Amino acid sequence: MENELTQLKAEIRDLTARRDIHSIIINYMRGQDRLLPDVHLSSFHADTRVDCGLFEGDAAEFVNFAQGFLGDLQSSHHMLGQMDIQIDGNSATGEVYFLAQHRIQQDQQPYDLFVAGRYIDSYQDRGDGWKIASRKELIDWVRSDPASDSFLLENPTLNIGQRGKNG
Repeated sequence: MENELTQLKAEIRDLTARRDIHSIIINYMRGQDRLLPDVHLSSFHADTRVDCGLFEGDAAEFVNFAQGFLGDLQSSHHMLGQMDIQIDGNSATGEVYFLAQHRIQQDQQPYDLFVAGRYIDSYQDRGDGWKIASRKELIDWVRSDPASDSFLLENPTLNIGQRGKNG
């Protein structure tokens, strides 16, 4: 009976850790897309190192870079895919798939830039909850297509998402 209770407690710790890590990953994406730097930064420990190829540095510098980069675009939308999270006590590692759409200007015309890739992460709970301890972004493929918004133009009553807290 005591062994079963110990196993149950371990299972609950594991599930709780996975839930909390999932939550910080979602907040990371929400902070990026909605241009909410405080939400974005809240997913990281202060000493986290981030390498996304276009930028490598600490978490605060990365958030500043990403918010500026994405803020110059008309919109962005990141979708999370499968997540493989491995918990080991107060540390964890993960591989998180994503697909991102960015509305860019190319030759003075709107284009949709699609980027698919993975985050290779380490996470830690240092007593103040789970956060990203390191992140490397790997790009698997990229595609750029002329924007096609005819559906939006033909349906002006649609509720269109906006950046910020109320979007």
